[in-house]
Amino acid sequence: MSTVATEGSARLNHDELRSTVRELTATWKHSGRYVPQCDSWMRSFDLEFSRELAARGLIGMTWPRRYGGGEYRNVDRLAVTEELLRAGAPVTAHWIADRQIGPAILRHGSDRLREELLPGITRAEILFCLGMSEPGAGSDLAAVRTTAERVRDGWRITGRKIWTTGAHHATHAYVLARTEKSERKHLGLSEFVVDMHAEGVEVTPIVDMSGEHHFNETVFDGVFVPEHHLIGTEGQGWKQVVEQLSFERGGPERVLSTYPLLASIVDRADEVRDRNLQGRLGALVARLTALRRMCWDVARHLDAGRAPVQEAATLKLLGNTFERDVIEFAREVLGGSAATPDSLLGQALLASPGFSIRGGAADVLLSIIAKQESRI
Repeated sequence: MSTVATEGSARLNHDELRSTVRELTATWKHSGRYVPQCDSWMRSFDLEFSRELAARGLIGMTWPRRYGGGEYRNVDRLAVTEELLRAGAPVTAHWIADRQIGPAILRHGSDRLREELLPGITRAEILFCLGMSEPGAGSDLAAVRTTAERVRDGWRITGRKIWTTGAHHATHAYVLARTEKSERKHLGLSEFVVDMHAEGVEVTPIVDMSGEHHFNETVFDGVFVPEHHLIGTEGQGWKQVVEQLSFERGGPERVLSTYPLLASIVDRADEVRDRNLQGRLGALVARLTALRRMCWDVARHLDAGRAPVQEAATLKLLGNTFERDVIEFAREVLGGSAATPDSLLGQALLASPGFSIRGGAADVLLSIIAKQESRI
């Protein structure tokens, strides 16, 4: 049943939205269709689950109805994403398209591009991966060397992207490429949508130490991109991508990736006899409350039409520290032997090296925050 996809249909309030997600995740979990997982937004792909969410109008929630959205607020969407992450649900399939690429296309894409892609995203039929980072250009995105050369009726993109999560499943890629050379590396960048089935696209798996495959290296060898697949204005990609990163950095996934692990310890709180450990557990819960409020503030800024760049960077920086502290606390409480690959602690440990890298390393985030402080 879709509650928001048709003109005139009623919108659900926060409590109703949370109840809808809790009912769905509980049904799937109890029937064995998924097992709660840490870092589920990166590592738990299940297209059928994403389409269940789509059928309930829970993808593209804030978008206009004409594109399949529900015209909810970002704070409403936050209620849904919090519940999905709390449940460790398998949301990887639609996450990137819903979180940041759809909003980027809404803000900067042409009417034709919106009509072509957004309804498919809300139905979980169009799936995106991110073509940002490159070998030698990770957090320093302005150093990208992938190029887009103008040709008749479009562009040809040539370059190499790395850490492209879900590229082996994606139907489309967002690609940041250089459209002109400039002495200032932040100039001359543009954003594109690339069909992953186009000639010249090659995806190579990157398997992690546990044998899991969600990362990839993606090569674009003279891939043709039609003119209308340029997002926004040629050469303004840097300004647009900084705005887009507010959606990426400012969400609850920067705080709740390890929530299933923390919740499992809270459930066993009566077994924690050490007063020092009890106090530290309470402090973690208190910090989580503050971080959730920061997520709320970022969502409110987005609802007001702002791009909360500094606020999102601050949330990500503090969220990374919090999630590492959750893992360290869990190791003390549960013991190192509990960190098996299939355990929540093992999952969190395997994911943790990426916490401080994906979406921007700490020095990049501190630079963004400092620039804001210098203007106060």
